[in-house]
Amino acid sequence: MARTPTRRPPTSCPVCNARLAVTRLTCPSCETELSGAFASCEFCVLSDEDREVLRVFLASRGNMKELERHLGVSYPTARTRFDTLLAKLGIERTPVPPAASRLELMEQVARGEIDVDEALKRLESQ
Repeated sequence: MARTPTRRPPTSCPVCNARLAVTRLTCPSCETELSGAFASCEFCVLSDEDREVLRVFLASRGNMKELERHLGVSYPTARTRFDTLLAKLGIERTPVPPAASRLELMEQVARGEIDVDEALKRLESQ
């Protein structure tokens, strides 16, 4: 027997694109209804595929190589998929400046061309 895919409610308003709030819950057994403002699950915005990526990542204790193997893709592709998942959850990954630019900034500090505060500011803006 074919499994019916789980239907997920919309997460954003079709008129203004703001996040929708859960305000009504219904018991399918006795048809009791509750109304109010309920907190929604932050993971509810994820597709089934995204949830699987998250499950594998957590089960492997954050091992990206294991995620790569599970997905059957290259490491950069697995990393991109995970970064996309983080973005959907509103978790922004702070990019690490390339080693060359960090080394260059340290050399500029050593030569006295910029001070430490300026170097830190530049690192944060990269």
